[in-house]
Amino acid sequence: MNSPIDANGSVILREVSRAFSGKTILDRISLDIEPGQFVALLGESGSGKTTLLRALAGLDLDASRTGHISAPTNFSVLFQDARLLPWLSVGDNLRLGLRRPDSESAVPQMLGAVGLGDKADVWPSTLSGGQKQRAALARSLLREPTLLLADEPFGALDALTRLRMQALLFQLIKQYRPTVILVTHDVDEALLLADRILVLKDGRIHEDHRVTLPHPRQTHQSGFATLRSALLRNLGVETEVV
Repeated sequence: MNSPIDANGSVILREVSRAFSGKTILDRISLDIEPGQFVALLGESGSGKTTLLRALAGLDLDASRTGHISAPTNFSVLFQDARLLPWLSVGDNLRLGLRRPDSESAVPQMLGAVGLGDKADVWPSTLSGGQKQRAALARSLLREPTLLLADEPFGALDALTRLRMQALLFQLIKQYRPTVILVTHDVDEALLLADRILVLKDGRIHEDHRVTLPHPRQTHQSGFATLRSALLRNLGVETEVV
């Protein structure tokens, strides 16, 4: 059964700017994200994607900051690096800092949900890259976040593992229904997962696309190629050579 969407999961930005050492990275961004929406951020390196994610997480205290952000305080961050502590078992990594009265049952249940039901007592060093990211995803969702911030979580994975992780993420997001903001360089990943795709350029929102293709999505389905070509053009890629 799907969990209800948290009405407090909305994200609002008004004239948000961020600068580092006098260089503006985010330039007066205003944005409204609806509760439960899955938003993908695309753009060239340096366009402001990760800076926007860090601003939402409050991880940019070293920046010059202006503007207003309203976002859920109950959030979780999923990084490209799984960041599992090597001296703790996988299960203990997930329990660390977890404030849930049902943690003893919730941890093995979540590990089972991500296909790691038999890995609770092993060391992180024994896991493959994909398994580590499964554990990191489980750790994030165990916090029952209203907002999930994902910074290229599958960027270091091989192509097949990446596809499996995308499917797993979509399955679990459909079940737990947080608002999701995903930073990615992969146009197909954005199209396969997101309800909405924002293209950032020079610190501003250059394009805002609503994706209405039905799930499960396939790269060959009607409308996918058209939107893919439009996004690639927005990113400065000549589609004729793709």
